[in-house]
Amino acid sequence: QLARKFFYLWAKMTFGQVLPSKARCFYDQKILQKTFGEWKEQWTVCREKKLSLRADNHYRHLLLSLIFKAWRGYVCQQRGKRNKYYVAESHAKRQTLLRTWRHWLDYVGVQRTKRGMQSVALAFRERSCLRISWVVWRRQQDQKCSGHKMNILALQHWAQSLQFQAWLQWRELYLYTQSERQKDTRAVTHQQHWELRRCVGAWLGYLNLHRVKKRQNELAQEFHRSRTLRRCFSDWQLSWECRRRMHAHQRDLEKQAARIALWRVFARWKHYVDLCVEEAQQCELAEKHYKCHLLVLQKYWNHWRSRL
Repeated sequence: QLARKFFYLWAKMTFGQVLPSKARCFYDQKILQKTFGEWKEQWTVCREKKLSLRADNHYRHLLLSLIFKAWRGYVCQQRGKRNKYYVAESHAKRQTLLRTWRHWLDYVGVQRTKRGMQSVALAFRERSCLRISWVVWRRQQDQKCSGHKMNILALQHWAQSLQFQAWLQWRELYLYTQSERQKDTRAVTHQQHWELRRCVGAWLGYLNLHRVKKRQNELAQEFHRSRTLRRCFSDWQLSWECRRRMHAHQRDLEKQAARIALWRVFARWKHYVDLCVEEAQQCELAEKHYKCHLLVLQKYWNHWRSRL
């Protein structure tokens, strides 16, 4: 007890009011607080980066789903239009065939009537033996037959021209209606895309305050590429509508969609690899910084202990 008492008195006279154990505890607490503060700051940065990456992935997935839905609706619409065109064409062919069959039946009836009249005329000639009357009657009969044929041909031509004009007017009205529907659909889709892009841009504006300039440039380039692709796709669609080549357009569209999907997958993979490399570099830099900090602290701690 005396030795402990004199030791405490000697330590208080030598080191003052603060003992080495209390100084060591205070030093450990301060180091722990600084380490926890740096770890918390690094964790906050990593969390913000993960949230921003998740938001970007959600935005891209949403854009891809909207583009795919619009493309699927457009394909279904083109398929329905093609089916209607085939039905109209088959109906026109059936009408033409039916009209030809009726004309042929009329011609056969006229030929039968003509043959019957000729046989009657021959019998009358044989019975009456009046040559002059037979010649006059035959001439009149020929004139009547030729006039009747000319009337039938004129009526047929008039009916065909009327039907063809009606079919052309119906086709023009159908194409105009389809074009108007396509314009309305594209306008609604464009408005929805614009509203969605504006809302997402407003939400991303808050997150972009905590991002670096490199990420902003990458987002701007990606937006420019997507806009360029949409404009090219729209121009290509308009040129296809002018040419009206459905089968060739469908094959080109499938190839274009495959190339775009492959390019987007490659861009995503490249961006993911860059992010992994950047994260690995940041982890390595953080680990080096932490080791250097620990070495410095250990150096000062050893220096303080040696001086003490």
